[in-house]
Amino acid sequence: MDQWLNACVAIERVTTVIQGARFNKKESKRLAKKIPIILLILIICTSIHDPIYRRLSEEENENDNKKRIWCIVSYSSKLQIYNRVVNTFHFFAPFLINFISSIILIIKKSHRKARLYGNRYDRQTLWKQLREHQHLLIAPVVLFLLALPRLILSYLSKCMNSTRDSWLFLCGYFMSFIPPMITFLIFVLPSKFYRKEYQKSIRKYQNFIQRRFH
Repeated sequence: MDQWLNACVAIERVTTVIQGARFNKKESKRLAKKIPIILLILIICTSIHDPIYRRLSEEENENDNKKRIWCIVSYSSKLQIYNRVVNTFHFFAPFLINFISSIILIIKKSHRKARLYGNRYDRQTLWKQLREHQHLLIAPVVLFLLALPRLILSYLSKCMNSTRDSWLFLCGYFMSFIPPMITFLIFVLPSKFYRKEYQKSIRKYQNFIQRRFH
């Protein structure tokens, strides 16, 4: 869900640059309220098979005679293919949207700067914009690499040995929480504009708290 939301933000960002003064803020706000609901419905509809085919399985440990209960999923061959296609789509589509949108934004801004100052569009102008907005290209790549182990684990069809392989699956599970946790670090802090807006918001709340309690 978070990857799709990042992709939607990237689309809106590049739309703002392309349309310029013709960008409709009211329409953007209206869509911003509907898109999370649409995404939620899309994700639920494409992943509804997962909870349906999950079942509990008991495992007896020969060493200490203790039972362990595992929640496992068993798909048919066709459903397994569908599940892999869906996981791959939800993984690659937001990344490609985010990355391509960033490239388009940088190119469009380079053209606009060249026209604004009456200069000819060249590699130097493009390189300057690339340095200025490099965080927009780095961020989706970082998120992609951090989420890659989760995709790889989703392709593993072997059964987990509770005494040997549990650490591998647990690491993959906990790594899936890293991308949403570092969104602030890779999107807000590297950007001068977002960082200034963040600092303004912090000062605004600080002043509000000071007026409230003093």
